[in-house]
Amino acid sequence: MILSNVEIQKAMEEGRLVIAPEPMPRRPEAGKYCPYDTHAVDLRLYREITVPQAGPYHYDVTEPGTLSEVIAKHSKRHTLTDESPYPLQPQQFILGRTLERVELPVDRGTPHLAARIEGKSSWARCGLMVHFTSPTVHPGWAGPLTLEIINLGPMTFILRPGMRIAQLIVEEVRGEVFLNPSEFHGQSTPEGLA
Repeated sequence: MILSNVEIQKAMEEGRLVIAPEPMPRRPEAGKYCPYDTHAVDLRLYREITVPQAGPYHYDVTEPGTLSEVIAKHSKRHTLTDESPYPLQPQQFILGRTLERVELPVDRGTPHLAARIEGKSSWARCGLMVHFTSPTVHPGWAGPLTLEIINLGPMTFILRPGMRIAQLIVEEVRGEVFLNPSEFHGQSTPEGLA
């Protein structure tokens, strides 16, 4: 079952869902943007992005080292500011992360929660794909969410810190769970390093 905006806020009050900093305002107010849609909440772009660099390297799952290490080794970081946004060129791919930290604790009672992070239709109409693979946020997750971003449109797309970049859809998980953390659990960088 997908949670409504009212149920998302209730889950936050119960501690079964943590989004920090909390998206505000919780209800529409005159002159203010409300980040809660009927069944989703907007998340914003963090100020640091990772720009993978072309080169003669590759990733082979049979070789030692983690994917996070390979990406970090062959990427450049860029800090977004209002004065220095990032011009994402057509056909360019970058990694970003959410400004918000998302937690789906499994020690706060049932039903447990999972989530999906999805792009926004307004940006998709410009050709921007945001988090187009593996959108699942598993029960037990705690941390920011990495965003795989590619510009498939014909124009440069300007990325600014704090822009509403994606939306989180929260779902109930039926039954008990056991934890099986991924390589990226506890990540703090777009490439997946702790």
